[in-house]
Amino acid sequence: MSTCRFCGSELSVSVVNLGMSPLCQKHVKPEEVYNMEKFYPLHAFVCTGCWLVQLDEFESPETIFAEDYAYFSSYSDSWLQHCARYTDLMIEKFGFDTDSFVVELASNDGYLLQWFVKKQIPVLGIEPAGNVAEVAIAKGVPTEVEFFGVQTAKALSARYRKADLLLGNNVLAHVPDINDFVGGMKLMLADGGVITMEFPHLLRLIENNQFDTIYHEHFSYLSFSTVNRIFAHHGIMLFDVEELPTHGGSIRIYGRHTEDTGKPVSERVNEMLEREHKLGFETVAYYTVFEEQVKETKRKLLEFLIEAKRRGKRIVGYGAPGKGNTLLNYCGIRTDFLDYTVDRSPHKQGNFLPGTHIPIYHPDKIRETRPDYVLILPWNLKEEISRQMAHIGEWGGKFVVPIPEVLVFEPDATFVPNAN
Repeated sequence: MSTCRFCGSELSVSVVNLGMSPLCQKHVKPEEVYNMEKFYPLHAFVCTGCWLVQLDEFESPETIFAEDYAYFSSYSDSWLQHCARYTDLMIEKFGFDTDSFVVELASNDGYLLQWFVKKQIPVLGIEPAGNVAEVAIAKGVPTEVEFFGVQTAKALSARYRKADLLLGNNVLAHVPDINDFVGGMKLMLADGGVITMEFPHLLRLIENNQFDTIYHEHFSYLSFSTVNRIFAHHGIMLFDVEELPTHGGSIRIYGRHTEDTGKPVSERVNEMLEREHKLGFETVAYYTVFEEQVKETKRKLLEFLIEAKRRGKRIVGYGAPGKGNTLLNYCGIRTDFLDYTVDRSPHKQGNFLPGTHIPIYHPDKIRETRPDYVLILPWNLKEEISRQMAHIGEWGGKFVVPIPEVLVFEPDATFVPNAN
């Protein structure tokens, strides 16, 4: 490992080593199944200068995101509902209207901006994956196919105008040059404008053992303390923060120009900074216990799968998310344990998971084959998926979630999510 992508300090403290893994969204096409795949070290370090947890950069963003990208946000109903609620909240909270300009970074297939369009609020999406951007444009969401940074911000703010609301959901972790990205946000934000960013909270990742959210497309793993430091460095004051249940536990930050004194800093900012400080987020000891937790989770999952297979049980997967590929490759789970997986996205169906070469089918495959267990790989959507697939109870099928540890439950059971 080299140096920190934010502050430049030398990186020497390991958080977790997940071995070698392929890019998680590079699904293998049938004609490529006998080709060699590239595997890269999946090893997270923490910087003792600024406490940013991070991976090294082995592939460029152009390779990861710009070539036939497979992730489309609109295939999760609960995520679409979350975005519709966000739109209403922003309008209520800040009074955005038809004279405002809303810009989303990494706008994907228009999953969020479509709600502003329906309210006749001008929008612009900035999305590097051309195939995904085409879907957004077809929905009536104006989209520029670009990677965002300082130069893009200068060009687009001149071509359009600066943003009254500049937002990004689950993008901050995806940028290798975090200084260029946040520096561009400073330039793209209008005077008096608001930034909101949502991202999985490092606190939840460690406390709930969510190691499978570590993959090459996620260059950084973010605490509020570190993000606050990064944004302040670029002249952006974080004036509020909210905790969200999405993606296993996320936070939404609110930013404004440091010079904009009209938006006072919420007490929630100080409370979050103090909570992370008390937990030891800026101590090496906080991070060094994580790897053993991860190893134990691997052991428990393999124990369950081995015992189930020895009893002659049939096990399949649900979903083809990035986190699932980290889990399967780290644990060495292939078709010896999972017959196949399914996914609602037609962009993934008919292909194979990277590394493990587990085939991906339409969800109807589960009704055809009547498996004993369905392993939910996008465990953050377990309630939504268990409702959609409740019919597995017709033949006595059960669901399994692997994180934070193995949990088996029946479709008709009252599912109690983790307290955190």
